Amino acid sequence: MPEPATRTRTVPIPGGELELSWAAMTHRGRRRDNNQDAVLAQFPLFVVADGMGGHLGGEIASASAVERLREVVERGQVSPDTIEAALGRAVADIVDHPEATDEGTGTTVTGVFLDTSADQPAWMTLNIGDSRVYLARGGGLVQVTTDHSVVQELIASGRLSPDEAENHPYGNIITRAVGPSDEVVPDYVRTDVVDGDRFVVCSDGLTKELTDYGILHFLTENPDPADAVNAMLTAALDNGGRDNITIIVLNAARRVSSPTAD
Repeated sequence: MPEPATRTRTVPIPGGELELSWAAMTHRGRRRDNNQDAVLAQFPLFVVADGMGGHLGGEIASASAVERLREVVERGQVSPDTIEAALGRAVADIVDHPEATDEGTGTTVTGVFLDTSADQPAWMTLNIGDSRVYLARGGGLVQVTTDHSVVQELIASGRLSPDEAENHPYGNIITRAVGPSDEVVPDYVRTDVVDGDRFVVCSDGLTKELTDYGILHFLTENPDPADAVNAMLTAALDNGGRDNITIIVLNAARRVSSPTAD
């Protein structure tokens, strides 16, 4: 299994710099024949796509979404408008692909990007499906995104407790995806940039095997993103690896400029 590597980028921001470091890894898991996950970790956009639909359909859908989003990054125009346009093009790719014949073909698309369009930079998370973005801040871990799933709707309506949701028979059924029969407008959450922020973007192959406490534990024990990704992946495989597993860990350190002497 190849080792993940940490990459870095320093971004000028008002009053100083933002030092970013990140690592990403995708793995087939222990029980799947192929890997239907895809990952994009290229500044300023960090995205996981978890495909579904037939033996090849999921791979086609997730790869199409990631490649269309990569084009947006390479043009240097990452915004909700360009993301949604890219996902629309991905849907067209899926429909036109000769091997994506299953009506259930689609993919989750979940991630975070650094928005520098306003006076102050901000994190923007985006989500379609049940992959997740977590934020570690101030010693705690919060799930920023909300799953688009049958189980989450049952929890929100009070008909299911989080503990009951762990082994619910509808646990794999999502209510929104990037595919021929769904809208391609993600949910967005805007978050201020804070020194020391750490994000985890992951497919449900990780959250099936690790609790939120486990994710926070491995982040705390491994300050370097590549080490954190490797530790979480190893633990998820040791716990069963029932699905494809994709993980991005992104660190951010805010540095304030020193006053210039007269």
